[in-house]
Amino acid sequence: MQEIRCPNCGEVFQVDESGYNQIARQVRDQEFAKEIERRERELEAKRKSELDLIRLQEEKEYAAGMTKKEAEIAAKDQLIAELKAKVDAGETAKKLAVAEAVEKKNEELSQKTTEIADLKGELKSKETESRLQENALKEQYEDKLRLKDEQIEYYKDFKARQSTKMIGESLEQHCMAQFNSLRMTAFPNAYFEKDNDARTGSKGDFIYRECAEDGTEFISIMFEMKNEADTTATKHKNEDFFKELDKDRREKGCEYAILVSLLEIDNEFYNNGIVDVSYKYPKMYVIRPQFFIPIIALLRNAARNSLQYRQELQIVRNQQVDILHFEENMNAFKEGFARNYRIASEKFATAIEEIDKTIDHLQKTKAALLSSENNLRLANNKADELSIKKLTRNAPSVRAMFDELKKDE
Repeated sequence: MQEIRCPNCGEVFQVDESGYNQIARQVRDQEFAKEIERRERELEAKRKSELDLIRLQEEKEYAAGMTKKEAEIAAKDQLIAELKAKVDAGETAKKLAVAEAVEKKNEELSQKTTEIADLKGELKSKETESRLQENALKEQYEDKLRLKDEQIEYYKDFKARQSTKMIGESLEQHCMAQFNSLRMTAFPNAYFEKDNDARTGSKGDFIYRECAEDGTEFISIMFEMKNEADTTATKHKNEDFFKELDKDRREKGCEYAILVSLLEIDNEFYNNGIVDVSYKYPKMYVIRPQFFIPIIALLRNAARNSLQYRQELQIVRNQQVDILHFEENMNAFKEGFARNYRIASEKFATAIEEIDKTIDHLQKTKAALLSSENNLRLANNKADELSIKKLTRNAPSVRAMFDELKKDE
């Protein structure tokens, strides 16, 4: 039995187990329901508060968005008003511009009429001026042709008054004089002399060489001067001398080959300046005498710009030569050592063979000596065993003679 006290009057009741459990369950259910109701009220209040905050935030954002939209609409309305005003002003300006253009066009038509008349007059004067310029150009070209013909006639007369040998020598002397006039100022360290070395069967006319301060040669040119009289039966061409000039360049160790020529005097290909013919022979040029000094300066300056690379290349070449000499000396030492070793080996083998032969001979001599010693021993034994009795055995007469000698003694 369980007791239950009334909270109001203090009276105690006796209840059984099932009644107690039923009362306790009722109490718990009521408390649980109250708790649930309380929690629901709290959650509802919290949800309402959150909804109020969200609604307030949305109202603020909506108000801000509306304010922004109203401002944008106001700006667009103002822009529309301004554009409308501009359009209205443009229409007015357009009408004014059309009127001005029509008026201007009328003025231009009247001016064009006047200009056409003026141009007709100018055209006549231009035609007259053009004819004058044409006549002037014609006279100018005729003067150039006349000067060229005079120059050709001068060369023809110049060559006609000289022998074939003198023609070539005059061109060489001309080039030498040109170079000597600038040698001390423009080419103080250059070598420019006649090529007198004909050991290879041919020679050029001049060789130009120049070296840097350290002795590194940075340019070398083989020159050939060619000219002939106009009355020569067989006319030579510049190409006739390319092969021989290239051969001289290579044999004399020159980098460039230059033909200074007065041949083919009417050939515009050779009259236009410095002609590069390296498509036939490497680093070969054909020039007229007036380009003699310019081409030397041109090639010399280009070569001097690459002097540093040439010096570095020369150092590498010297190193390669040193390595080559070292290898040659090493190979010579190896070959000499191998030869001496081979000869020594052969001599050593021969000596060993001779020693073997000598040992064999000595062995034979030793055997012969040993055999002789044995024979001498036997002979000595036989000599020791020799007696008159043995000697006279089977010789009674000799024995009798010895017996007689003993009696006489």
